[in-house]
Amino acid sequence: MTGEKTRRVIRIGFQTSIITVFVGVVLLVGLTLVYLSFARVTSITRTAASGFIEKVAQLGADHVDEQFKNVRDSLDILSGLPPIQEADIADNSRLYSLMAAMLRNNPQLFNLYVGYEDGSFIEMDVIDRAKPAFRAGLKVDQDAAFRLVVITRTAGAAPVTQYLSENLIQVAEVPGPTGYDPRQRPWYVEAFKNDKTLLTGPYVFYATGEPGYTLRTPLKEGRRGVVAGDVLLNRFEDMLAEQKLGQSGQAFLFNDAERIVGHPGMNRLMAEMPGRQDELPQIGALKLPALVPIIRSWRDGGPAQQFFDDAAGRTYVAAVHRLDTTGSANVRLALVAPLDEFYARIINERRTLFALALAFVGATIPFAFWLGSRMARPLRKLVEETDAIQRFDIAERPRIHSAIAEIEELGRSVFTMRSVVSSFASFIPRPIVQQLIETGSSLRLGGSRREVTVLFTDVADFTAKTEQADPTQVMIYTSRYFAALSDKIMRCHGTVDKYIGDAVMALWNAPADDPDHTVNACRAVLACLSANDALNREFRREGWPPYETRYGLHVGDAVVGNVGSSDRMNYTALGATVNLASRLEGLNKNYGTRVLVSAAVRARVGHAFLFRSVDSITPKGFAEPIEVSELRGELAQTKEAEMTMCRRWDEVFASIAQDGATDTTLVRLSGFLLDYPKDGIAEFHARRFRAAVGNVGTAA
Repeated sequence: MTGEKTRRVIRIGFQTSIITVFVGVVLLVGLTLVYLSFARVTSITRTAASGFIEKVAQLGADHVDEQFKNVRDSLDILSGLPPIQEADIADNSRLYSLMAAMLRNNPQLFNLYVGYEDGSFIEMDVIDRAKPAFRAGLKVDQDAAFRLVVITRTAGAAPVTQYLSENLIQVAEVPGPTGYDPRQRPWYVEAFKNDKTLLTGPYVFYATGEPGYTLRTPLKEGRRGVVAGDVLLNRFEDMLAEQKLGQSGQAFLFNDAERIVGHPGMNRLMAEMPGRQDELPQIGALKLPALVPIIRSWRDGGPAQQFFDDAAGRTYVAAVHRLDTTGSANVRLALVAPLDEFYARIINERRTLFALALAFVGATIPFAFWLGSRMARPLRKLVEETDAIQRFDIAERPRIHSAIAEIEELGRSVFTMRSVVSSFASFIPRPIVQQLIETGSSLRLGGSRREVTVLFTDVADFTAKTEQADPTQVMIYTSRYFAALSDKIMRCHGTVDKYIGDAVMALWNAPADDPDHTVNACRAVLACLSANDALNREFRREGWPPYETRYGLHVGDAVVGNVGSSDRMNYTALGATVNLASRLEGLNKNYGTRVLVSAAVRARVGHAFLFRSVDSITPKGFAEPIEVSELRGELAQTKEAEMTMCRRWDEVFASIAQDGATDTTLVRLSGFLLDYPKDGIAEFHARRFRAAVGNVGTAA
């Protein structure tokens, strides 16, 4: 014991976190019960609304039917009058009085008329029940209340039109109409085809421009003929207005053509119709799109009461009911009303209940949220940590702690895993480690043949520079050197395969595919040259010998994969391609160059980089000579003087390759050395020519 009091850390078991889940379940169940109660109240409201609107629709239909029955009864009374049966229609003031009385008692009727089989005809219209334009077209005095048309087929009798006052006093008389024959009118013809049908229409009347039906019945006694009357549907506006529910409800009549034949605002709907004004408006004019499918559903046998929502989300209830008196005209009554207007109190109480439940749930949410957040925060951090490791972001981070024991253990495991992955990546190429993490696979012995670009580097005279130095300093400076080169290689999508003493072996197009691997390799070498030069300046300032690096680069097929044993593997590339890259690196010392590449590299990327020819060699293991070139830079960044030098040298090298050590070649070589006296490649070939000349002289 050190005497220091050990602080005991309290850990909470993961079971405690279940409380949060339990609270969530309670909230879910509570809200579900509230919702079910809400739904139950809604269901009850809708059931009551459905029954109520059905009763209203039934009463409305009975009312409309009653109106039609009143007209039918008037027609039956009119058809039973002796003057009508005997066609005693001329100068019959008593008949005119009866017809005027019937019209006064049936405000929905525009007129009454009778047509006979001999062409006789009588009609009485209530002028002011039509639009004002009708009276204006007649051009009669304002005292005229009725228009009376009488056509008799007795000898010498001419058709006459009389205009009568409210007291049936004649105001004016005009001849005509001529050429009118009731026997040719549809209402006359249809009355005898089907005497069970009461209505003809609906249609827009020609005389008044208003929609309506013709109610007709054939004479059962006396002369053969038809008694009829025109019903103006706008006269139903007041009656339909009385049937609506709430402030926004509507009651209207429609037919099988889905046209409105009666509406409290019929005149407005007619005025809003585009195009022809002699047609009835469509149901769509009510601007309730869901209403048409409901009517069609009812027509196909669906329920007569249905609910729907408008564009604003307001719920409506609709009911459809048949009218018994319309026969084959198939006129129906529809009622539409917002549910909230006639069950507003129930709906408001339902909303209050729901609001109170939400308020209670809302009051408990902050606590549940606080507790859940407190428990979930370390878990989120752990998820972020594992995601970062999966992305191969293995930078150092502090260990995650938690009061929950299981999460504390998980944090320790993630911290250890990151440390292991970081250490593993220090010995295995990072792309390999990243690939293993992303795929979840494991390392296996074996490989495959693929094209790769291989780089070898080496520090000139490394042993001589470091054999007398402090080993610790050697490791520090060499690690800085490796870090600088490795960074440039990996930035250019390369894989550092291994460090061999002071040498570096790197690959492109393995393990990850890289379609531009040779271009990226050349850029990496140029970047390494710049980084090496900058690092050497630092070394000189610090009193450390510079590391002059030589590079060899080749592209070709190699066997790439894991070699070694099952417990110790090394990812690398094997084959002649690797050997040639290593050989090219070593040849730099002969030519005084820093970067030598094979002809395969130059052929692959000659369009992007500046090269110049160096020599033709036959390395061990190769049957054919290999052209060796020096990488000078990237074409886009090369100065004109550098390009001029390379072009001159290639001309000299071409002469060397074709003519050998001739006087012309020697002159060109000497001229090049005169302009570029320290060029290592030119000096190499000059020395070789001098040695060849010396050997010839010795032999002589």
